[in-house]
Amino acid sequence: MSKSAARRFFLLGTAACSVAFVLLTVDTIKRVPAQTNQHQLTASAIRGKHLWDSKNCMGCHTILGEGAYYAPELTKVYERRGEVFIRAILKDPEAMYPGERKMVNYRLSEQEITDLVAFLKWIGEMDLNGFPPKPDIRSAIASPIKSGTAGSETTSAADVNVAAKPAVFDQMCTACHSVQGVGGAIGPALDGVGARRDSGFLSTWLKDPLSLKPDSRMPKLPLSESQVSELVVFLSGLKAEVAK
Repeated sequence: MSKSAARRFFLLGTAACSVAFVLLTVDTIKRVPAQTNQHQLTASAIRGKHLWDSKNCMGCHTILGEGAYYAPELTKVYERRGEVFIRAILKDPEAMYPGERKMVNYRLSEQEITDLVAFLKWIGEMDLNGFPPKPDIRSAIASPIKSGTAGSETTSAADVNVAAKPAVFDQMCTACHSVQGVGGAIGPALDGVGARRDSGFLSTWLKDPLSLKPDSRMPKLPLSESQVSELVVFLSGLKAEVAK
């Protein structure tokens, strides 16, 4: 190839790539309002964004792929944990994880907490083309374990209870406790808890663990009566210990 031909090839190739880049950029910008649900961006969420910046939350957390990796990634935190958990940890991080978490207590007002929750909810509902990928950490307790001989599999009553766990269990309890090996290790595993504790004890414990054990590291969770009832039914159904 002659020098003049190589020059033309380079110039035409550069021009074509530049045009393609511009067109792709324009197309991406056009998609932004729909994919970010811009019409759902409330005044509260906007205030939450300003609060996120002013408190330098990205100094520890990552959101939309940007930030630090010292603390958990928060793009889909609303989906994973729900509003109750987020409000509780923003109000008092140390109470949720005694001696475990290094998060600063910013002494946020109820309105500031509401604004941050609104911001995280809006971020979590964006169409990010599958980002971040969902970790496959719930399959062990999301699907009933089959028992019986080949061709005659059955599902035990305990398995049905495990499969029907309430959403608040995944949002709050698995941060510290595990079932069938899935969940946190800060608190004891809950396999077999239904055989060890009756529903009255479980209800009282969930409402105020310190009333039963003053030195307990478990905080008094902001659970509603209906959430406590759902958790008691679920936990009471966990009869079998996991074989180790």
